Amino acid sequence: MTIFQWLAGSALALLCAAAVFVWWPRWRRRRMLRQPFPAAWQAHLAELPWYARLPAALREELQRLVRVFLHEKQFVGCEGLEVSDRMRVIVAAQACLLLLNRPHRGYRDLRWVYLFPGEFRALQPEYDEAGVVSHRRGSLLGVSWENGRVVLAWDSVLQDLADASDGRNVVLHEFAHQLDQEDGAADGAPLLYTREGYRDWSAVLGHEYHRLQAQLARGRESLIDPYGASDPAEFFAVVTELFYERPAAMSSAYPKLFEVLHGYYRVDPRDWRCDARGPSLEGEGTGWPGTCRTPPLRPPVADLDTLD
Repeated sequence: MTIFQWLAGSALALLCAAAVFVWWPRWRRRRMLRQPFPAAWQAHLAELPWYARLPAALREELQRLVRVFLHEKQFVGCEGLEVSDRMRVIVAAQACLLLLNRPHRGYRDLRWVYLFPGEFRALQPEYDEAGVVSHRRGSLLGVSWENGRVVLAWDSVLQDLADASDGRNVVLHEFAHQLDQEDGAADGAPLLYTREGYRDWSAVLGHEYHRLQAQLARGRESLIDPYGASDPAEFFAVVTELFYERPAAMSSAYPKLFEVLHGYYRVDPRDWRCDARGPSLEGEGTGWPGTCRTPPLRPPVADLDTLD
């Protein structure tokens, strides 16, 4: 065998290996999607207050996205929490709500979703006026990292289901961060579709971000959660929560901000939100299907270092 034959054979082998590497996951996904959507998962979706009001086409798309998400992402229970299919579906459906009608699919870099029973502790960066970074350990309900991990407090997920119109949702918040981090940096500007989109995004979100900071400095209340004034990344995550949970109020108070988010997410939650509060923690008296059981008393705050 000549060196040229060996090189040709090696190149062919590498080409075949690359083809299998690309083809095999796609084949597995197509095969999985040909299976009927599990009835038990459908019951879990029915617990989400907004699910029954989605147009039929969006419900079908959401089911497909949920199946792909659960097929490709691994859930890990922490501090003794046993992760059930119900937990996985409830988290996945809310994460995939942010993907409906959009060309970018699947949280490509995400690999693991960690669920703690309650609050957990992690190091958080802090910046002084000179830009020097320090770290402080604090209690959290959720965190999104750029290394393919999202961490959530399950009792907070349930609390957000109990009041689906308060403008706060830890799953939407952390997965908005995942979208923001798709370009490698959590800077409040996710991957957009056009150059003009970046221009409008910067102008509108920048204006409302500084407006929020000014309102808070004067002691005024705002429809936008004050936490959004922390930095542009938190502002994007906070207004994403508001867009999906209180769209009518947001479009009235911040019409330009609402339209920019509408252009990015390509859905209008005003079409399928209602004023009902969603399922109570006991699952009674609201008219919504499904049950959200009262979470247990919070355990001692866990330390996120146990994940490493």
